[in-house]
Amino acid sequence: MNTSSCIGISTMKPYCRILISYKSSSIFSNFNNLSKSQTKQFNSRRFRSCDSQITGYIGVIESNRRCFIVSGSNWGRSKVFSNHVDEIWSSGSGSGRGRGSLVISHVASDLRNLSTSTSVDSTASVVNEKGFERIYIQGGLNVKPLVIEKVGAGHGLVQEEEEESSRVGLDGSGVSTDEDSKGLGEKKVSEIEEEAWKLLRNAVVSYCGNPVGTVAANDPVDKQPLNYDQVFIRDFVPSAIAFLLNGEEEIVKNFLLHTLQLQSWEKTVDCYSPGQGLMPASFKVRTVPLDGNEEAFEDVLDPDFGESAIGRVAPVDSGLWWIILLRAYGKITGDYALQERVDVQTGIRLILNLCLADGFDMFPTLLVTDGSCMIDRRMGIHGHPLEIQALFYSALRCSREMLIINDGTKNLVAAINNRLSALSFHIREYYWVDMKKINEIYRYKTEEYSMDATNKFNIYPDQIPSWLVDWFPEEGGYLIGNLQPAHMDFRFFTLGNLWAIVSSLGTPQQNDGILNLIEAKWDDLVAQMPLKICYPALEYEEWRIITGSDPKNTPWSYHNGGSWPTLLWQFTLACIKMGRPELAQKAVSLAEKRLSADQWPEYYDTRSGRFIGKQSRLFQTWTIAGFLASKMLLENPEKASFLFWEEDYELLETCVCALNKSGRKKCSRFAARSQILSNEK
Repeated sequence: MNTSSCIGISTMKPYCRILISYKSSSIFSNFNNLSKSQTKQFNSRRFRSCDSQITGYIGVIESNRRCFIVSGSNWGRSKVFSNHVDEIWSSGSGSGRGRGSLVISHVASDLRNLSTSTSVDSTASVVNEKGFERIYIQGGLNVKPLVIEKVGAGHGLVQEEEEESSRVGLDGSGVSTDEDSKGLGEKKVSEIEEEAWKLLRNAVVSYCGNPVGTVAANDPVDKQPLNYDQVFIRDFVPSAIAFLLNGEEEIVKNFLLHTLQLQSWEKTVDCYSPGQGLMPASFKVRTVPLDGNEEAFEDVLDPDFGESAIGRVAPVDSGLWWIILLRAYGKITGDYALQERVDVQTGIRLILNLCLADGFDMFPTLLVTDGSCMIDRRMGIHGHPLEIQALFYSALRCSREMLIINDGTKNLVAAINNRLSALSFHIREYYWVDMKKINEIYRYKTEEYSMDATNKFNIYPDQIPSWLVDWFPEEGGYLIGNLQPAHMDFRFFTLGNLWAIVSSLGTPQQNDGILNLIEAKWDDLVAQMPLKICYPALEYEEWRIITGSDPKNTPWSYHNGGSWPTLLWQFTLACIKMGRPELAQKAVSLAEKRLSADQWPEYYDTRSGRFIGKQSRLFQTWTIAGFLASKMLLENPEKASFLFWEEDYELLETCVCALNKSGRKKCSRFAARSQILSNEK
């Protein structure tokens, strides 16, 4: 009679290790043939069963309990599995049985739902494939995330996994560089592209033998990497895009799943915890002794939710980038099953619940503090910065595509639609400036108190900076950096404007206007190295007051007007969407002349971007990945459509303000809709 064992995961604190006794069928027959020395070696290392078709599956017993079926049993088996599993287990029954033990380290309490799909049909299809994913619990600090292994078809051969370094060496060891297997052999690439690919692969970080991301920078002579040896969510996005465009999806899938598991970790600063859906800014793979055993080691993930960040600021953009990357993964690979997993759907909802929580705001924009996005130091962007709003809008559109609509999500989807409509109108109406709008602001009346006020935010005309009056071109415009009562930040922030184009947060005319302005002001915004992170720089007394005399953000350096090559891929994507790839090609050619010779810096200094940044890390991964992604997008512009959004005319029809019903004031969104539709004609 076959026997089975169960790991019950409940809210009780478990032992560090649980020893499970079982009778093995032929699936585990190789256990019986191990010598004593092999058995000792087996117990001190991780193992992977490579050739067994079925090593076990997870069946739901209760909402917070899981059962792992080791060998043949009807207990917990779903009808979908029964016939196929019976055939496999019956073929392996008979001789070769023995007793063995299986050690599972640090079984986590309160583990999230581990179902790999929300649909029964998708589960069945996974079982019928030649290989499927085996999910098990890996020991570590706090609650350990899932480790996912590929299990091939065949019979039960046990293969040892040697401990691997958490980072791939500079020689590229640990990651395949076979060009044919990576798709690079199909086309001839330049020397600089070959160098970039080698550097990108050298930056790959492995966790339990699987690639899970890329370090921020991988300078071999840097003796004090600080946190540049960690995997940042926002930094990994261009790396992920490059890998996906090159047909390498495993690292991106692993990254999405492992960072998702980190979402549920405990995170506190001075005994205060942020919202449950917060994603980490970064994580580091550490190798630690296994339960104090100096001869055995294990990999653990050590995340940073802002507890160690400069200023202790929570990374608001991390969750938004995670959702955007999840959608890109599905679009490029066609693997939509990942989006449908219960844990992934739960992760999306947690992030959205955090962003859509009710507050005191009268505006649909997200209110954040300074340093909560790519500009992670004090730069006067607290309030409603454009970068966060553009990413927020993109994440909402992604979520609306990916969420499975049912009784549990229909209210959330309705809230997403309402927020999208309100946010797009707010940004298009109040953030956009061109010569006509600047002249209108110049003639504003102040202290208006009425429902029909023109100057709704009580902006004083004297706020228009002197540099803007002479700088603004006759054609084009842009979305300002921030808007609050009595305050407009007229600085040009590149990432927010580019992502407004990509996500269609701006109108088609505004999107064209942004590229027109960049082209007209090329010498200021691109110059000798694309692209300025913001323009102009804060100088003199303004720099001292706003940045707090930050020595890293001196004028025309770092986030204060520095030039960041990683923005190149987003500029390329925006140009392709708007039918102007020649503008992107011009910028890529400019960067290609210098990046390799300058050893791929993080950023450039001076007004023209002539010098390598004074504190710039070399061999910066997102500089490398941004260049590669730009090259591939220009070579295959049809793939860019997977990464951007067209105008959503349904949003123009959505309005829940009920102003027309009250009769107090006519809704201004209908006028905006009419203007867009008339311009389209």
